[in-house]
Amino acid sequence: MSSIQLIDRYSRQVAVIGKEGQEKLSRARVAVIGLGGLGSLVSMYLAGAGVGELTIVDYDTISVTDLHRQLLYREEDVGKPKVEVAISRLHALNPTVKIKPVNDALVEENAEVVLDGVDVVVDALDNWLGRQVLNEAIVKLRKPLVHGAVNGWYGQVSTIIPGRTPCLFELVHARSLPQCVGYCPPVIGPVVGVVASIEATEVIKLITGIGEPPLINKLLIIDGKNWVIDEIKLSRVDNCPVCSRYLKEK
Repeated sequence: MSSIQLIDRYSRQVAVIGKEGQEKLSRARVAVIGLGGLGSLVSMYLAGAGVGELTIVDYDTISVTDLHRQLLYREEDVGKPKVEVAISRLHALNPTVKIKPVNDALVEENAEVVLDGVDVVVDALDNWLGRQVLNEAIVKLRKPLVHGAVNGWYGQVSTIIPGRTPCLFELVHARSLPQCVGYCPPVIGPVVGVVASIEATEVIKLITGIGEPPLINKLLIIDGKNWVIDEIKLSRVDNCPVCSRYLKEK
């Protein structure tokens, strides 16, 4: 694709973030962990925005029950691996983006290899066991993480910077907060879209450095049923076993 075509593709975005911001996006490497409701939409937004490299991680296949919210997929894709379909669709959306597929679950044995070299990680998982693995890896590697979760009409988003903000363990175990971090089958599709849009926006802001990401040391709670959006201030705790293990002064 010629430079003229690239300028035209991103012209509406460059008007907001500038050429320098677009160049930063083109050099950035982002890992999206999970290609379900959140991950399928976040990956589409980031590919469309021109992120240079997307690592997409999921071991699952597409089910007909996914289709009301996982808009990357079609009915003819049912039964196919999500990663394989995502590669084709994301390249069709933006062929300039490099896609690194991982057709596997993120586990302790592969987490550091998968996340090595990425600039920002997106939490698009639907279970706490997977998030524990992800949390340990991002704290150990000191990778920024944009966390999102959805349950029914409700969603939550926070940006985690190891050493500067609470990690996911602190959000779940050290605080009495409304949580959407377990396995949550019931969900309203457009609420997933709201949370995914916020996550993608946070990623773009982290990469470009434009504006202070508003969800550092904050948890945004979205009530899509009553359209109430609340913000909870967060602070680190001294006894977090994950942070104390990996963020000790050397």
